[in-house]
Amino acid sequence: MVANHGAFQGYYFFHHIGLDRNLREHFKDSPHYEYCAQFCHLYDQAAFDPDYESEPLEFFIPMVERVFSKPVNSMYLKAMQE
Repeated sequence: MVANHGAFQGYYFFHHIGLDRNLREHFKDSPHYEYCAQFCHLYDQAAFDPDYESEPLEFFIPMVERVFSKPVNSMYLKAMQE
């Protein structure tokens, strides 16, 4: 899904910039096609709606700080635990 996510996401905006919105059809035979199409439908397409109601960036600052406050997989993790 990650490798070809852009082609699936493009379904929602490629036609506005002169590209083929059906580029994702190149992956129709993939066992991951439906999963990626569904993911983009549920989560990506709203990102292209200028009227979509969302929280301001400041709302997310505590969440981002919490995620980055403790490294999960870092060469520095061992040093921080000592």
